[in-house]
Amino acid sequence: MTTTDSFTETFRDEMLGSGLLIAGPVDGLYGRSSVYERVAEGVEDFLTRLGADEVEDYVRFPPILPRTVFEQTGYLSSFPDLMGSVHSFVGDDRQHAEMVQAAESGEQWARSLDPTDVMLCSAACHSVYPRYVGVLPEGGHKLQVSSWCFRHEPSRALTRMQSFRMLEHVYVGAASEVADFRERWIKRTRDALVDLGLDIEMVTANDPFFGRGGRLLARSQRDEELKFEFVTPFDATTPPVAIASSNLHLDHFGETFGISTTSGEVAHSTCLGWGWDRIVLALFRHHGTDLRQWPAETSARLWP
Repeated sequence: MTTTDSFTETFRDEMLGSGLLIAGPVDGLYGRSSVYERVAEGVEDFLTRLGADEVEDYVRFPPILPRTVFEQTGYLSSFPDLMGSVHSFVGDDRQHAEMVQAAESGEQWARSLDPTDVMLCSAACHSVYPRYVGVLPEGGHKLQVSSWCFRHEPSRALTRMQSFRMLEHVYVGAASEVADFRERWIKRTRDALVDLGLDIEMVTANDPFFGRGGRLLARSQRDEELKFEFVTPFDATTPPVAIASSNLHLDHFGETFGISTTSGEVAHSTCLGWGWDRIVLALFRHHGTDLRQWPAETSARLWP
C-alpha cells in the first residue's frame, strides 16, 4: 500500500467509524449523518453571507439537466469519461420479459434501457446560462447557484466522490466587469477559507480535459491563467486537494447560448466554484470529528 493509499484508508475509516459518513457497495457514494449535514448547512450559510453584498439571487437546481443543454456546454467533447446519462425502460411487455430474464441470468440487463431527455449535472452553473439567452440588463447578472453533481470517478478517496454538492458564485456580463468580479473574488475566496481555519494556497490549474486534444486545451488554460485552484493539505505525505476554484470562461457560454451585453458584445462569464463537500471534509480533517473541539473562531463563522 502506498503512502497515499494509506492516508486515503485512514481518513475514510475515521469518517466512517465516527458515523459522519455511511458507505455503500459502490466507491464514491456516501450517506451523510445529521452532524455532517449541520456542518454542510453552516458552510452554505457562510458562503451565502460572503456573497450577500453582490449576489442578486440564490438559485438551486436539481441534479439533472436537459440533454440539449448538456450538449451545448461542451462537456461531451471535453470530459466524456466523467459524464453520466439518465436511461430508462421504454419497451413493451416482450422486451420487459427479456430484460428481467437477462437480470435473473446475471447478464447485462441495462442494455435494455434507452437514453432519456436528461443528463446528470456535472457543474452547478451549467443550468444557469439558458436563463440569459438574449440581451443582458446593464451590469449583467450576479448570482449564487448550487446543485448536486455527478462525475464518474469511482474512488475510495473521500475527496473524489461520484455524487457531491457544488456551490458557485457566477457573473455573466461585459468582459471588463467579469474580470473585475473575478479579481475581487479571488482574494475574497482565499480570505474566507483561511477564516475557517484552513491552510490555503492558490495555484494555477487546468481541468482534466480528455485525450490528446485535451492536453492542448489544458496547456492553453494554464498559460492563459483561466483557472486557479485553492488547495489545502489533508496530510503531510499527500498532495494538497482543491476545495475551491476560480474559472474564467471568457465568451464560451455567451457564444454558445447566445448571450450578449447591452453594447452588443458577446457576454463573458466567470464562476467561483466551491467544492461544498470537500470544504466540509477539510474542516473535519483539520479540526477533528468532534464539533465541540473545533476552534471557536471557526464555529462562530459557521454558526453565528
